[in-house]
Amino acid sequence: MGILERIKEIEDEIKRTQYNKATEKHIGILKAKLAKLRRSLISSKKGGGYGFSVSKSGDATVALIGFPSVGKSTLLSKITQAETKAASYAFTTLSVVPGMLLYKKARIQILDLPGIIEGASYGKGRGKEVISVARNADLLLILLDPFNAEKHFNTIMRELKGMAIRPNGSRPEIYIEKKHRGGIALFYSKHLNVDEELVKSILNEYGIHNANVIIREEVTSEKLIDVLENNRVYIPYIVVINKIDMCNEELLSNLKSRFKDAIFISAEKDIGIEKLKEAIFTNLNFIRVYTKPLGGKPDLDEPMMLRKGATVKEVCLKLHRDLLKNFKYALVWGKSAKFPGQRVGLDHKLEDGDIITIVAR
Repeated sequence: MGILERIKEIEDEIKRTQYNKATEKHIGILKAKLAKLRRSLISSKKGGGYGFSVSKSGDATVALIGFPSVGKSTLLSKITQAETKAASYAFTTLSVVPGMLLYKKARIQILDLPGIIEGASYGKGRGKEVISVARNADLLLILLDPFNAEKHFNTIMRELKGMAIRPNGSRPEIYIEKKHRGGIALFYSKHLNVDEELVKSILNEYGIHNANVIIREEVTSEKLIDVLENNRVYIPYIVVINKIDMCNEELLSNLKSRFKDAIFISAEKDIGIEKLKEAIFTNLNFIRVYTKPLGGKPDLDEPMMLRKGATVKEVCLKLHRDLLKNFKYALVWGKSAKFPGQRVGLDHKLEDGDIITIVAR
């Protein structure tokens, strides 16, 4: 029996099993087995092909995800200088098409991915390759057709999760310290809303029989499995509903009620494009850092665009890789410095508006 058949068998068993206290442990173990099988599917290189290998460039990368014919290619051409084929029939884009959005001094790479379909995470329609590109993005733009928005959104979310992407999620605060003996000891600061035996059974499924498990949030079997798998990526997303020029007032009102944080646009009619650009910029959480030569003045006209949480190491890599190899120390002025011109190392976290001087050997 192949991986896909085994996945289907376990999924069917989970659906058939009524969830209650008596079956909680059994379902948890099934979910762990399912996660391990899906990991094999994700790591499998089978099915790779031309057009799906794109080097990251610019200050951040945004993946444009949607079903065929929702207007991804048209949107890409509107917000970047990319020349991409667009037509009114499905599957126009057969490879990843990159474009560059220039906005507020930031260079934002936008990737137009081939249309996603149900079963993509299993490889249908080369979906596994498509979603693999999305795993490396800094932000997801989920583009929806207004007439199928609910159905398509649910499918896309399911397929992304099937490829170990947790949209708008964050790593669970669960920490596992393996030890040589003593069994499994649980330490939790909040109410443990799952059975201790379930936690231990899932750990056993992963070959962990002796460990201290520190839990700092309400835990579920899925969150514990996510930590054990250690291959989840947590990426923010924006829902974008296209073709609003084709909607009547009732449909538009219903969509705004369902997708309260969505950006509503018409790529064809240039409606909402500037608002979308601003949303992309805001959700990427950029900070501006200014470089200053030793003994000179800072260049305040050309900030270096970094992501929130960036360190001195990332500045070195962005300026020149040899700087990292020859790094001695950095001098920092601004919000992140305890005093003007503080001497710091590679791990120092920078903040918006900081000025930095890199001193090399």
